[in-house]
Amino acid sequence: MLPGILDITPLELVLIWSITAAASLLRAFTGFGFALTAVPVFALFFEPTQVVVLCTTLVFLLGIQTFPIYRQALDLPKRWPMFAAAIPGTALGVVLLLWFEPNQFRLSLGVLTIVASVFLARFRPRQVISRPRIASFVGLLAGICNGAFAVPGPPIIVYVMATEKDPATCRGLMIGYFSFTAVLALCAFTVLGLVDVRSVLPALLAYPAMYLGDRLGYAAFLRFGAARYRPVAIGLCLLIGVAISVRALLEA
Repeated sequence: MLPGILDITPLELVLIWSITAAASLLRAFTGFGFALTAVPVFALFFEPTQVVVLCTTLVFLLGIQTFPIYRQALDLPKRWPMFAAAIPGTALGVVLLLWFEPNQFRLSLGVLTIVASVFLARFRPRQVISRPRIASFVGLLAGICNGAFAVPGPPIIVYVMATEKDPATCRGLMIGYFSFTAVLALCAFTVLGLVDVRSVLPALLAYPAMYLGDRLGYAAFLRFGAARYRPVAIGLCLLIGVAISVRALLEA
């Protein structure tokens, strides 16, 4: 145990490293999945505010690390409404975060993860016209999920998959967007005084595992492409959502 700073055992720390590596591998391979995978597990060990700061810090570090890879996929002149709408959405989400009790947080997160997983499993991408109003609405929803749960993924995943045909562009755009929302969330959390040693130190401790997972995931994407990731990503997210929801119901 790390007394006075982190009330977690070495075994729990190994589990955190393992899920961080797996989540960053999934994110590097698919463009999404880090928060959906990591946040529900982190919620087993930390309070809600610590969870969102921890996950957001890791996503921020990943964004800095991988910026040269995804920057060309951002296409900001085309996608700016989606990015702009995330700013007020994140602020609203942070307000919602402060209202949640720990068990409410876990149950809400578990249900969100299950719904997103089921929807993605049934959803079949179709090329649609990218309209600024739709992009703004999606960005607002993603911002709310970002501030409240550090999970901006579900709205963005569906939208990007519906408006981009190229897997590499989809992946790069999602990684870039999630890096942007991580910056927004960290700024909001810092203003509210939620960023401290107890929330940042686990991210620093988990960084080596995150780096390893990211390198492995990127290598897997270059070798296998995006064709094989959906069943694995969605299935894993669904199992985690069920597990965290069951725990929350048992502790209610």
